[in-house]
Amino acid sequence: MSIEEFYEHLCEELRQNRSLYPYYKLTDGSVATQMFRKAYFIQRLQYIDHFVNIENKPSMWDCGCGYGTTGLFFAMKGQPVTGTTLEYYAEEWEKRRTFWSKYGNTSLFCYQYANLFDQQIEAESFDYIILQDTLHHIEPVEEGLRIFHKALKKNGKLILVEENGDCLLKRLMLFHQRGNKRIISQYDEVLQKEVLMGNENIRSEQLWRQLFNKNGFHLLEDSLKYIRVLPSLCYKKDNLQRMADKEQALSMRHRALRKKLFFGLNMVFEKQ
Repeated sequence: MSIEEFYEHLCEELRQNRSLYPYYKLTDGSVATQMFRKAYFIQRLQYIDHFVNIENKPSMWDCGCGYGTTGLFFAMKGQPVTGTTLEYYAEEWEKRRTFWSKYGNTSLFCYQYANLFDQQIEAESFDYIILQDTLHHIEPVEEGLRIFHKALKKNGKLILVEENGDCLLKRLMLFHQRGNKRIISQYDEVLQKEVLMGNENIRSEQLWRQLFNKNGFHLLEDSLKYIRVLPSLCYKKDNLQRMADKEQALSMRHRALRKKLFFGLNMVFEKQ
């Protein structure tokens, strides 16, 4: 299944199941707003898909899988994925499995409600670990990185899809939302205990590099990618690829500004 086909089916699902809102708002708002959100969603999924080679059915772990959308995408392509998450997302999993069973083998996506620090993960279990909007929630982050390093096979890859912690507008928005309270503790009703979490604790490219280098990873330099800077008013139904190309041209031409203006930051790290 192509990414475009998957996206169209996802929008169909969203129209049928409003419980997936407000996390997904892909079918709400003006045409420009919908295309703006579509561009961001597709670019991120394309990025993950590009760096995952499924020819030999690798072992994949989507840690912090949320509603399981990325895992379902790979299941539709015939690739098994293990997913884990916390919070309210798990309530929708079976309903989603029913919807997507029309298009592929949903049993390839196996998931569980689990805290990373409680799991007994065998060494060298995975070829790929996907962390999409997840690592800024994991605390203590260095302990989490040590677990991921242990879980990856030799030369295994960790795909990091994040928000850019250097983006000035995003920093202002988050300061208004949570101040400087970057780490919180909250009670998990399912686990019946307090869980330490990063409170949208996004970081810059430089800080991620330092943390990963310290914990046995190295960045694949050709994987570094900043995305999303042009406003929604620039988008139309037929110009998504043109806008993406324009953003990448701006990113390469103005490398200092991309750190302060672009919202998305994607990186792939390899286990040393």
